Amino acid sequence: MRDKTPRTERGRRTLRKLLDAAAVEFGERGFHEASISAITRRAGTALGSFYTYFDSKEEIFQALVRYMSEQLRDHVTPLVQAAPDEISAERIGLESYLGFVREHKEIYRIIDEAEFVDYASYRRHYETTVARVRQRLENGAARGEIRDDVSEIHAWAIGGMNVFLGMRYGLWDTESDISEIARIANDLLANGLKKRD
Repeated sequence: MRDKTPRTERGRRTLRKLLDAAAVEFGERGFHEASISAITRRAGTALGSFYTYFDSKEEIFQALVRYMSEQLRDHVTPLVQAAPDEISAERIGLESYLGFVREHKEIYRIIDEAEFVDYASYRRHYETTVARVRQRLENGAARGEIRDDVSEIHAWAIGGMNVFLGMRYGLWDTESDISEIARIANDLLANGLKKRD
């Protein structure tokens, strides 16, 4: 199998155009209804350009899941890293995630379909996302900002909350104030559900 990594800036641009077009095509039509020719039409590239980088629809789908995970990471990470503390980092992370979802609604359909099209990519997406949350939690605990018994379970709980909030307030409701949603969710993280005096 030959290496299909683009070696030129033009090649990298073409690859990004194909991936961006695939995101729209898979997002609108789903994996099974999408076609390679529709992807290349959307990208404004020749069919042969597709085969320069990918051997099949499955291969571009796998690459797309990685690409979207990387785009999400690259969108959220700098904002989270600039946060003054761990609790703020989780609020900022959720708020930026909700903003990303509102601009890239196709991410939910693509990731959901990955469970059946390419389970390894589906699992890797969630595992790497939660690993970043866990690392943040452990770093916050080491700095004394949050409880010191944080674990993988806490990271998965936060990840699950974010996924469902993204579905509700990123996909289904694009009018609600995402800053307020993130603030409420962050209060839950910081203070739990205990009754306040």
